Amino acid sequence: MNICVFLSAADLDDRYTVPAREFAELLGRGGHTLVWGGSESGLMKVVADGVQAAGGRLVGVSVDFLAAKARTNADEMVIARDLAERKALLLAKADAIVIMVGGTGTLDEATEILELKKHGKHTKPVVLLNTAGFYDGLRQQFQRMEDEGFLPVPLTDLVFFAKDGVGALAYLEESAGHQ
Repeated sequence: MNICVFLSAADLDDRYTVPAREFAELLGRGGHTLVWGGSESGLMKVVADGVQAAGGRLVGVSVDFLAAKARTNADEMVIARDLAERKALLLAKADAIVIMVGGTGTLDEATEILELKKHGKHTKPVVLLNTAGFYDGLRQQFQRMEDEGFLPVPLTDLVFFAKDGVGALAYLEESAGHQ
């Protein structure tokens, strides 16, 4: 399965890197392909290293202004013109999406993917990997949106919140079996 992972390119502490490395190893050992932003820095590098070391493939989609930070030994690397094209290519190359910890770029990617799913533009499973409770506030906000009528489809149809990589991958593999 081609699993797109949206995540930070920042250097983060062990509370985020250790679970990210564990998830990456699960992907690689499972024979999955990582589809990611292509960066050779921060948490993106941690995950790419883990997937590659465990035998998985790497498909990167970088963007023109970040091409100098792109991983050189990925199995495939595409350079998009801009962030909009990058997001479209990442989604097109993926069978499923996992949103890991990140900043405004990750949040932008997450909300766009969920908006597209809400409107039926894709039916791919989406998992928010809630490492160390990072997305507790976002989950609360999404629940409020649903409770107050802002979501035309149930939240559970849009996204699955996973506490760890094992739960995330189990959900994706189960979802793939139902598509």
